[in-house]
Amino acid sequence: MITAQLDAAPRVGVEHVFPLPHAPRAVSAVRRRVQAVLTCWNLPADAADDVLLVTSELLTNALVHAMPPATLRLSRILVDGRDAVRVGVTDMGPACTSCEVDPDEHGRGIDIVTTLSARCGVQTHPGGSSRWADVLVG
Repeated sequence: MITAQLDAAPRVGVEHVFPLPHAPRAVSAVRRRVQAVLTCWNLPADAADDVLLVTSELLTNALVHAMPPATLRLSRILVDGRDAVRVGVTDMGPACTSCEVDPDEHGRGIDIVTTLSARCGVQTHPGGSSRWADVLVG
């Protein structure tokens, strides 16, 4: 007897990498590609919406503040035993931990990322930095 696996959602360790062109339309183009991946992963609609919003905020932040080239990494991970998606954007600039912004025009994006993610942070590495967020999806 052959049994088909109905829940074919990828598990921990699956990763997709997207280069981020340093152009105004890059966020929407990469967001569409991320949405296609999330659809293949069969995420619940509300969880996919949260991942897409976090993705958009991190990508926009990279376009405004980062030094090219930038790369988006999307991966399935576990956070405290729960299924999550890690969204990470890496660029060649220094980590900006206390960027001065006008809250009337900019600056809400990181608050949105912090609110929607189980955990988030910034890592520095030789030649650049990465901002990441883990969004619970299960």
